[in-house]
Amino acid sequence: MAYDADVIVIGAGLAGLAATAELVDAGRKVILLDQEPEQSLGGQAHWSFGGLFLVNSPEQRRLRIRDSQELAWQDWLGTAGFDRPEDHWPRKWAEAYVDFAAGEKRSWLHRQGVRLFPVVGWAERGGYGATGHGNSVPRFHITWGTGPGLLAPFLRRVRAGAARGLVELRFRHRVTGLSRRAGGVDTVSGEVLEPSDVVRGRPSSREVAGAFELRAQAVIVTSGGIGGNHGLVRANWPERLGKPPRRMLSGVPAHVDGRMLGIAEAAGGRLINRDRMWHYTEGIENWNSIWPLHGIRILSGPSPLWLDARGRRLPVPLFPGFDTLGTLEHIMSTGHDHTWFVLTQKIIEKEFTLSGSEQNPDLTGKSIRGVLGRARSGAPGPVQAFMDQGADFVVERSLTDLVRRMNELTVEPLLTEEAVRGEIVARDREIAHPFTKDLQVTAVRGARKYLGDRLIRTAAPHRLLDPKAGPLIAVRLHILTRKTLGGLETDLSSRVLTDDGTPLPGVYAAGEAAGFGGGGVHGYRSLEGTFLGGCLFSGRTAGRAAARAVS
Repeated sequence: MAYDADVIVIGAGLAGLAATAELVDAGRKVILLDQEPEQSLGGQAHWSFGGLFLVNSPEQRRLRIRDSQELAWQDWLGTAGFDRPEDHWPRKWAEAYVDFAAGEKRSWLHRQGVRLFPVVGWAERGGYGATGHGNSVPRFHITWGTGPGLLAPFLRRVRAGAARGLVELRFRHRVTGLSRRAGGVDTVSGEVLEPSDVVRGRPSSREVAGAFELRAQAVIVTSGGIGGNHGLVRANWPERLGKPPRRMLSGVPAHVDGRMLGIAEAAGGRLINRDRMWHYTEGIENWNSIWPLHGIRILSGPSPLWLDARGRRLPVPLFPGFDTLGTLEHIMSTGHDHTWFVLTQKIIEKEFTLSGSEQNPDLTGKSIRGVLGRARSGAPGPVQAFMDQGADFVVERSLTDLVRRMNELTVEPLLTEEAVRGEIVARDREIAHPFTKDLQVTAVRGARKYLGDRLIRTAAPHRLLDPKAGPLIAVRLHILTRKTLGGLETDLSSRVLTDDGTPLPGVYAAGEAAGFGGGGVHGYRSLEGTFLGGCLFSGRTAGRAAARAVS
């Protein structure tokens, strides 16, 4: 039987676009399938902040950051904690990715027109020993244009392939099965969903209008993870993180449902590290929601006081921006799903950024004037909108009124003014002199020694109860689902492996569906800025490998 294409790519997110672009460069004919309408082309990457993990970049060197492949590899190993037999391929992928991030990654993207914001962020600082979790130096590079800016060159390359007749974009095609006709997996079948004109990210109709069956010499699975499927998140929730939250927000649209992972597994692929996942602890309800339970993550500087549901300070080193999953594990041990930031107007103006392209119109729109406007007094526009309209924000002049209104946001009043005031006053005493045993105060002072943090990310240390720094602000924080760290096991050619370790003929995987490479390149934890880069690196690898394999 004749083939409909050389390669079928399932999933039109960043990994799928990167794979398709490489196939086009090799002159291969591709059918790119996605269950969502065309307006959602680019998937989750469109909504991202555009953060990229780079090592020893010109941006770092200009800020006097000394980085190296050796230091980055030390940080990756200390963060990933590889300790399972099935970590064989993830570890090999990790080593290859760190080499990529320290090597050609930046120049490869630069040649395609990607540019970077000059200030490098410092995400996941760790706070343990040198060989423990976290980035030893700032490595979080923000794409100029955020997620849409990073997508642009790959969309351009794919659409150019379509103009040449090498790419067919087939939206509203939901895959339900992979099967074999001539040895390898060469047949993709599924349902054609009715057309939908919903805006990007909103749930689209699941009404079936027809069926399809397509054949190709190779299939690349780039369908994403499970973050929009809370049932599947809870089913895979690891015991080490305690019981799953009773209520979670979603950091990804509802169509990120993990269906394709089960379909690939049913076809013979091996799914590993299901219990490894990445969820944020600083989620807030989006006052202007696009998808169900739409949450936004606060990217905070290190200064807010972080309290549990009963007003107790989180333990060292669980400060904002230091250890995401360590914080999640602690929160779940408290018996409550929510926590609180307590801060001042002075802190929120300098330290609060909201994750996502739509929450950063200046960076997304490449507006230099808009970015410079962040230096003016007052909270950034998107942050102010949450302060004015967000369900999780409380702004008051007095601590008495602040605590009273914080209790009004929860089912039962768990906070006492005495407990909250005690934590704040004790912390404020440590600000009054140059010596301290408070490691968060030490961390804040240390952060301000880095020019990037001093300029735009860390407020000068001050007493929270200083009226001149007010008003006081409290933010209720929720668990926010995000990334799947496990996935389809793949070798360094992105070939999906079976239970006996041999390749599943004709099948490749990339992006989140492959745990961003190997079935779990991040291990237990991530260094941040590695998700988009993982999609690019694994997508590029899969596209090049499939191009070589087909005749």
